[in-house]
Amino acid sequence: MPEASPSPTRALRLGVAGPVGTGKSSLIGMLCRELGDTLELGVITNDIYTDEDARMLRAAGVLDPERIRAVETGACPHTAIRDDVSANLLAVEDLEADFAPLDLVLVESGGDNLTATFSPALVDAQVFVLDVAGGGDVVRKGGPGISRADLLVVNKTDLAPYVGVDAPLMAQQGREARDGRPVIALSRTDPSSVAELRAWVLDVLEQHRSGGHTPVDPGPMAPHSHADGPLHAHGGEGAHTH
Repeated sequence: MPEASPSPTRALRLGVAGPVGTGKSSLIGMLCRELGDTLELGVITNDIYTDEDARMLRAAGVLDPERIRAVETGACPHTAIRDDVSANLLAVEDLEADFAPLDLVLVESGGDNLTATFSPALVDAQVFVLDVAGGGDVVRKGGPGISRADLLVVNKTDLAPYVGVDAPLMAQQGREARDGRPVIALSRTDPSSVAELRAWVLDVLEQHRSGGHTPVDPGPMAPHSHADGPLHAHGGEGAHTH
């Protein structure tokens, strides 16, 4: 049975995950600039032993510094966004209480691998971020974030010519891997792609407010390929079908 829709009286909680260096903090900063004039925003960042991402966003002046808070996980970042979300959940709830009413809270995962996803107990929707510098083949490697997050962002497309990647092909392969779920090929230098991201966030927010959005858990490991070639899918605990 799907989980009950979150209360539209609280902020939409949007998770941003992806490997190290894909531009998660920059994407959050961009959204703060794009939406800060019309929405009440807050940000929670995650790092293992530092608040570097939070300090970078504060220094960039994208929001009131008090609206940007850091969680130091002390362990692999995915444990704090999926396995034990208590520290992040408390940080989100404190932020919402201090600045109520907020419209949107952005929760950034620390840089992690392709398996990292948020628990639906923490966020209502999630964005998975890849970048062209990570290689054009990364979308084909699969993983629950790539395949099942609410949105996949192929970031830094303006760098594609310099790293030998076909950005449109990478985005297309992302769409194929996601069975039609949305993909945005994004560059901060491309206003149309920035506008597309902004519109997607506003659409999810409207669904949340109307009670029409239900958080979806990306679930167990997505179908993936091993060196022997065949596609594998993990159905449930201990299952490994071929």
